[in-house]
Amino acid sequence: MGTPDFAAKILRAVAAWEGGEVLAAYAQPDRPAGRGRRLREPDVKVTARELGIPVLQPPNFREQADRAALAALKPDVLVVAAYGLILPQAVLDIPAYGAFNVHASLLPRHRGAAPIQRAIMEGDEISGVTIMRMEKGLDTGPILLQQAVSLEEHETAGSLFELLAEHGARLMVGALGMIAEQRAAFVPQNDELATYAAKISPAEEYPDWTRSAREIHAHIRGITPFPGAKTLFRRTDGEELPLRLLPGEVVDAGEMKLPANSAPGSVAAFDGRGLIVNCGEGAYRITRLKPAGRQEMSAADFFNGRLRNMDAPYGMLGAQATKADGARHG
Repeated sequence: MGTPDFAAKILRAVAAWEGGEVLAAYAQPDRPAGRGRRLREPDVKVTARELGIPVLQPPNFREQADRAALAALKPDVLVVAAYGLILPQAVLDIPAYGAFNVHASLLPRHRGAAPIQRAIMEGDEISGVTIMRMEKGLDTGPILLQQAVSLEEHETAGSLFELLAEHGARLMVGALGMIAEQRAAFVPQNDELATYAAKISPAEEYPDWTRSAREIHAHIRGITPFPGAKTLFRRTDGEELPLRLLPGEVVDAGEMKLPANSAPGSVAAFDGRGLIVNCGEGAYRITRLKPAGRQEMSAADFFNGRLRNMDAPYGMLGAQATKADGARHG
């Protein structure tokens, strides 16, 4: 049971395991995606079809018919990874040996929907993956296996997804072997150490330039490539340019000799390598960006095309007003 590419990698590993057979793959229903809003098949569905595994896509398990269809398979275990649905106890009780989740954090830290993003955004030095037995609570079940990894300074959510999917697939296959041989030993989680990794909100797509440059760097890396860091560049001549930002670099604002009283978010200089943005503490160098409707480009190309004939500071970075309430974030 899973939906995105992270889960598809787990599916491939479990399907290749010689100790059992994948009876079916569950994924969330196809959803509209992209500019054309065409229905997109989940990665798990695509992978399962490639492997010749039947696919089921119930919207949830509230219907008795959907629970009965799962029970009819008579599964020994459920392997769950980034499914995106909360499984009711009636579903968790179906498999003979239980349901087991591949969770992309070192539980009990970062329970919830966005453990990979939050680990980077919060400046964690280590992350990891956990195999746990599922129970009614949100990521509260006892732990069978864990693998820790160090987070590098320029790690992004995308690179960490790839790394933890690889470790998660290996651990899940090992866990299945332990369960089959009846030698699995579980350790309860310490709820006092638990933290919650909430889903990324639309407002969080806009960096808050009043924070320190290091916090902004972590924030941008944590939402790259999805949902992506956004900002609205308001030039000093009044033109507004929506931009998507790629991870840049923390710089020493003192060494840059930025203009006095530069407000957080002001694009205060161009040093040949990137646009220098003043932050609440320190400064941040934007090296790559993507203007709305354009291809990704270097900050140097953006400067030469849009800012060369202007005087510094070139403008302010912030957030667009939301359609819902007109509030500005960042």
